[in-house]
Amino acid sequence: MSESALRQYVPLTCHGHSRPVPHLSFSPLEKDDIYYMISACKDGNPMLRDGQTGDWIGTFLGHKGAVWQARLSPDASTAATASADFTAKVWDTHTGELLYVLQHHHIVRAIAYPFDNPGMIATGGFEKKLRIFDLQEKKPVPTPTASNPNLVEPVTIETSQAFEIGEGVHKEAIKFILWAIDPNVIITASGDTLRWFDLPSRRCVREAKLEGEIKSCEFASLAPSYSSSTDIGGGLPVLAVAAGKTAYFWGGKRAEDELKRITLSHGIASVALDVKGRKIVVGEEPGTWARVYDWDNAKELDVHKGHHGPIWSIAFSPDGNLYATGSEDGTIKMWKNCDGFYGLWRGGAPASATE
Repeated sequence: MSESALRQYVPLTCHGHSRPVPHLSFSPLEKDDIYYMISACKDGNPMLRDGQTGDWIGTFLGHKGAVWQARLSPDASTAATASADFTAKVWDTHTGELLYVLQHHHIVRAIAYPFDNPGMIATGGFEKKLRIFDLQEKKPVPTPTASNPNLVEPVTIETSQAFEIGEGVHKEAIKFILWAIDPNVIITASGDTLRWFDLPSRRCVREAKLEGEIKSCEFASLAPSYSSSTDIGGGLPVLAVAAGKTAYFWGGKRAEDELKRITLSHGIASVALDVKGRKIVVGEEPGTWARVYDWDNAKELDVHKGHHGPIWSIAFSPDGNLYATGSEDGTIKMWKNCDGFYGLWRGGAPASATE
């Protein structure tokens, strides 16, 4: 394949945020191959977008501080956000209404749903406590008005009502939480350490100390209709972690089997894995570029220029046809990862990503 053929199409740029974007993520695939993207922002206003085009759908208004992380539920019916205002919030993605306020005693940095259960939420942050909230115990009460027929009375859940997992284990703030495909396993990133927790016993069952502070920790997975046993990870989600100059990858149902580690010549602020295309995309640190490397030989395939600040978050769409980068510069860029027509890319000759 020629060098020009490897280069991606000119990215789409999503504007709207006024401060840095520390995190973004995609929903699972819905019917008709529809999916969504949600972005967290230090402006306190997480945004929901069409996943294919980046078109703005709505903004969730109500946080009083920076939003550090945002995720969509397995059925995309709700969104969960973690904020510096000492709360996590859960929102109705169809109406934008606030459904739940999860109270904390310090900044909330991390939030996660299980793969198959929109009624549970795990949170963590500067309290150094991993908590699980059951959203099914109490439901928001509809309180429609003439001006807003969708209005509900949100439910407030105190920390005392949540389950704490691994009490006293974390020594630093929890920056990332991920639920393994095995619903009894939850993974946290804190400082330079990954930890695996067994939920029935509420105990930490494994620790892995990495090269440096963990900057990025996300699952890479495709929708079942797109995944294959020949993909990296054998069709199961792959845990991709950036720490220091190394990208680490774990597979298996519990995400405990180390598949590979790739050490680069520069620091890594974020990493994402293309399980079918066998390549990784990293945000360099220090720097503002996204670099694409071959999974098998770590050869650099491409360099994406365009952001004006570090890239803190990278995620592939559930069909693998694009990936998005979220930056300190307050923008999100979407990069095409397939041939032919897709989304707002109308085909034609590939253009240099530096344009």
